Amino acid sequence: MLNRCPGAANIRTPMLTIKKCPQCGDEVEVFSNNVSVKCSNCGFEVYNDILSCVQWCKYAKECVGEETYNKLMAQKKQV
Repeated sequence: MLNRCPGAANIRTPMLTIKKCPQCGDEVEVFSNNVSVKCSNCGFEVYNDILSCVQWCKYAKECVGEETYNKLMAQKKQV
């Protein structure tokens, strides 16, 4: 069951999205498992607009793995 969870698919196998930096307009690569990334041009912090099931699912740690779970939850607290 856990290896088929559609909500965590982009976390276990990250997908790349190219976003525009709101500060300078440069392209910023954001992976689906990142909460935020700094623009390499100006340093502005660009946030990923994903709402992850990791925040509420009781199986999240087991589903995505403890290391990934802890990383995402730590990043969420910083935001």
